[in-house]
Parts: sequence; C-alpha cells; structure tokens
Amino acid sequence: MAMDPGARRVLELLRDFGRPPIEESTPQEARENMARSRAVFSPTPPEVGEIRALTAPGPAGEIPLRLYRGREAPGSEAPALMYFHGGGWVLGDLDSHDAVCRRLANDAACVVVSVDYRLAPEHRFPAAVDDCAAATRWVAAQAVALGIDPSRIAVGGDSAGGNLAAVIALMARDSIVPAICFQLLIYPATDMAGRYPSAERTMSGLLLTTPGMRWFIDLYLNRAEEALDWRASPLRASHLSGVAPAIVFTAYHDPLCDEGEAYAERLEREGVHVNRVRFGDQIHGFLTMGKFIPAALTMQDIASAALRQAWGP
Repeated sequence: MAMDPGARRVLELLRDFGRPPIEESTPQEARENMARSRAVFSPTPPEVGEIRALTAPGPAGEIPLRLYRGREAPGSEAPALMYFHGGGWVLGDLDSHDAVCRRLANDAACVVVSVDYRLAPEHRFPAAVDDCAAATRWVAAQAVALGIDPSRIAVGGDSAGGNLAAVIALMARDSIVPAICFQLLIYPATDMAGRYPSAERTMSGLLLTTPGMRWFIDLYLNRAEEALDWRASPLRASHLSGVAPAIVFTAYHDPLCDEGEAYAERLEREGVHVNRVRFGDQIHGFLTMGKFIPAALTMQDIASAALRQAWGP
C-alpha cells in the first residue's frame, strides 16, 4: 500500500541523520534520539489557557503530571482526558507529547492531564500500569479542586500509551480505578503474545519495525509469560464487555496495525460502541510529526471531535 509523502520524507530524514534501528540502540541512546527527532518533526506547541505542574502519590513515590486547560475549557467542571504517552514503555515523557496534549486541550475544550509514568528497563511491568492507575485515582479524587467534572474523565494514549489506556479502561470497568467515560486508543499495542500479518510486512525501514517492537517488549516485561497477562496484553482479557466506548486509530505501515484492529473488532463484537479509523498510508508514530505529516493534525481533529461527542454538551 502507498505511503504518504510526508511519512516517506520523515523516514528519509532519519536515514540521513544516521539514526540506527531502535533494536541496535541502548535505552539512553533511544531516548536521546527521540528528543532530537521531536525538535525536527513536532509542530510549534500552541498556547493554552493554563499549564500546571502537579504530582500524584504513586506506589513508588510521586508521579509527575502536567495539566493543560484548553483556551475554551471551563474553569470548573471541565471534561478531562488522562493522557498516557507513547514510547514503548521505554521512551517518552511530559515533553515528548506536549504539542499533542496542548492541541487536544484546545480543540476538545477540555483539561488534559499528561502522566509521566515510570519507564522500563529501570522499572519493568507492571510499574507503568500501576502509575497510570494511581494517577487516574488521584485526578478523580481531586477533580473538584482541579476544576474537572469527575463524571467526564476519559483515558487515551498512543502506542504504549494506548496499551495503558486500554488497560485502565478495563480496570475502570472492574472498579479497580474510578469510572471513565471514553477511551482514545491511537495505534495501541494490545497483544504482546500474538503474531499478526502486519508484523510480517514491517520488518525493516520503518520508524517502528517488528524487531524494534520485540526490543521494547523485552525491556518492559520481566518474563516472557507476562505477555499473557491482560495488563500487558488487553486483548487477552477474558472479556471486554462493559468497558467505556472507544475510538481506535491504526496505521497500515505499523507492526501494531492488525492487533489494534483486532482489539476494535473484539470490542464491537462484545457490545462496546467503537469507531475505527485506519490511516492506510501512514507509519507508526506519526501523531507527533505534524510539521511533516498533515495527517497527524487530521487525526487529532478526529480525536477531539470524538471526545467532544463522548462528553456531550
């Protein structure tokens, strides 16, 4: 299938930069490369109504959070999105997805709370899950003080963050964390134990390849059998019925494409309202590359519209 010219240009630039495949890097090298890429590919962050640094108590100490209030978001009882950044549970931080969070806050007229959960391999599974759960509990408990409507809290994320959002939605269904009303899943990792056709067509030359995904999983999990745990692979949960409605985005040139679509199909089959949006000419990771890939902004527009619809007037 054809690839978007902007995505092709991103891949060409990465080759020109001499950036090695992720699986040939150390975690620190990969983090540094991600930070350098952000400076090149991410659009200028828009101004928002408010930015506030917060911390939530977590199982291993304080969890840094960053609250964004959109320019048109109300000062009280605003809808909110808990955002879990991508990066394979190894990369990413509050800055890596800053422009995305700002734009979602403005366009959805909401509060976005970005979560700086612990990263692997320093903190392996289920540290990221535990931090995201703790942050969600804290924000719900502090909703009034934060100017948030506790009945209109959504979860979302991209890639590893989409994985974490799906897991938190399952926890909310089971009352492990407070209720959430919607889940925004952007090319999520949903099944670490499966093998899908999209993995066979993405072996080299892309931002995320199948060998690269294996590198991330090996750094995140303690043991191979943890891939069967629903907190690592939400597609392996015994049932998905009763979770919050969802929108699931996938990209064709992405090893995670088919497992993301399998998750959406299973949600639908088990009675969950879900919208599916597939970008047939896109690569994994394009969300944060709006300077070169206009479809990144299109996806954010669709996501914001879905959030507004989920929250209602």
